[in-house]
Amino acid sequence: MQEFEHIQSLWQSHAVEVKISSEEMLLQAKKEVKAIRAKSLYNIAGMVVSFLAISSLLVFFDFNSWTTPAGISIIILAVAIYTLLLYKEHRLISTNDFTAHPEAFLDKLKAYQLSRFNLYNKLYWFYAFAISFGFILYFYETLSMLDTWIQASIVLFTTFWIIFCATILRKAYMKKEKERIDLLIEKFERISNQFQE
Repeated sequence: MQEFEHIQSLWQSHAVEVKISSEEMLLQAKKEVKAIRAKSLYNIAGMVVSFLAISSLLVFFDFNSWTTPAGISIIILAVAIYTLLLYKEHRLISTNDFTAHPEAFLDKLKAYQLSRFNLYNKLYWFYAFAISFGFILYFYETLSMLDTWIQASIVLFTTFWIIFCATILRKAYMKKEKERIDLLIEKFERISNQFQE
């Protein structure tokens, strides 16, 4: 029994307290904010490329039915609205210097988190519905030119892809992003507290 107590006392005496300085924590936070900003810009750039690619269909192709341009227009409108919302969110985290005003940036970060939650919960369904309705109108003319088995394959794939994105991918992405922003908010709160002490 004495050996166990001896080993325990040795273990406790060699315990190392890991303490991260506020400068190191600020460096980590800067890196994470930079990554969030870059990811936000990539999302916006991807949406702009999608907008241009889908818009080019209206410019370069001739359609016989009114449903195809109507479907493409609905998709373009949904992509444009979603892109503007992404840009609005990006401005929340990119317009404020977090080293000069950590409290203000913390407030913006919390607003960004709430905005992301609304985007992926409420507004996502508008986007998914608009895209789905646009595809239905678009497919009305284009699928009629294909064989029945190809029509069924395209419709099934599109339906499963939209359901997969709306459920599994969206939830996984929301969870990952929430954890990332929660951790960043926690770091900024700790940095603010260290500077106030």
